[in-house]
Amino acid sequence: MSIIIFLIILAVLVLVHEFGHFISAKKLGVRVDEFGLGFPPKIFSKKWGETVYSINAVPFGGFVKIFGENPDDESIQGPDSARSFVHKPKWAQVLILSSGVLMNIILAWVFFSISLMSGLTTGVSDIPAQYVEDRRVIITSVLSESPAGTAGIRAGEEIMAIVRGSENVLPQTVEEVQNLVKESQGTPLDFVLREGAKERTLSVTPLQKADSDVYAVGISMDIVGNVSLPIHTAFVEGARLTFGLFVGISSHIYNLLAGIVTGTADFSGVAGPVGIAGLVGEARELGFAYLMSFTAFISLNLAVLNLIPFPALDGGRIFFVLIEAVIRRPIKPVIANTLNVVGFGLLLVFMIFITVKDVMKLL
Repeated sequence: MSIIIFLIILAVLVLVHEFGHFISAKKLGVRVDEFGLGFPPKIFSKKWGETVYSINAVPFGGFVKIFGENPDDESIQGPDSARSFVHKPKWAQVLILSSGVLMNIILAWVFFSISLMSGLTTGVSDIPAQYVEDRRVIITSVLSESPAGTAGIRAGEEIMAIVRGSENVLPQTVEEVQNLVKESQGTPLDFVLREGAKERTLSVTPLQKADSDVYAVGISMDIVGNVSLPIHTAFVEGARLTFGLFVGISSHIYNLLAGIVTGTADFSGVAGPVGIAGLVGEARELGFAYLMSFTAFISLNLAVLNLIPFPALDGGRIFFVLIEAVIRRPIKPVIANTLNVVGFGLLLVFMIFITVKDVMKLL
């Protein structure tokens, strides 16, 4: 069932992304030759007007065949060349190429907003108190070499209470936990933690920071709660959540790419189709709102990945257009097309690598 839901989600995300390219090209007078869901071999196709609509056998992706996007003699000087992508102004080319990313961001915003209306557990620091139930402090990250990491504290656990001597404190804010740690002066604290239905107590000894009087245990925290927002507030908060996650995902992908260049990349947190299908199953078990928000999260990842200036991706094609705008002449078609083919091949190799990694993790 999880695989079926994953394929439906993937089809929706690809359909929305490619529809962005499709509709912007149509509105700007560029001929669209084919709108395909999945990659060939072709299962079904039908031509409406001048565009072929197809369903293909390989489900992981989709495409829009825009006349002149991969320049050839026909699109440059053929009888219909006036409707070719290559003869449109640079701003129009950038708009067509970026429309898929824009549609994925809009989809994420809508889905996050629907999740917030339906009832979702999320960070509530900036959400009005009247819309929040069951506020609690959770741990968002743990430094592995820190006192908390050594004690076995895990990200995602809720801090139920902190015991200091005979004092039992039920923290309501992140600041309250931080103050308890700072005031401990290195005295061990008992953290009462909960994850799901499981509860446990771990002793943690705060460590003094170098050249400072401040004590810390090596955790990051946030206030979360169960949120159910009215429609107007949901779309405002959905926009804020979408922007914040877009920035965060961009930062993580930048760090991953930098790690690939320096040879220090950590692929442990990277998932391919197999890994994502498993996560879809977990989100489905949590409920409709979580499945919607997870779909929105995938949509944002797709948007950020497509903006990378790498051949065959939208970002790579936009980069080529910007180069042409600077040098004031088109890049030779054979060079652009070759780079896009090579880039697509490298992306397929990377996808196979990640899929094998996912399968090995399952085994």
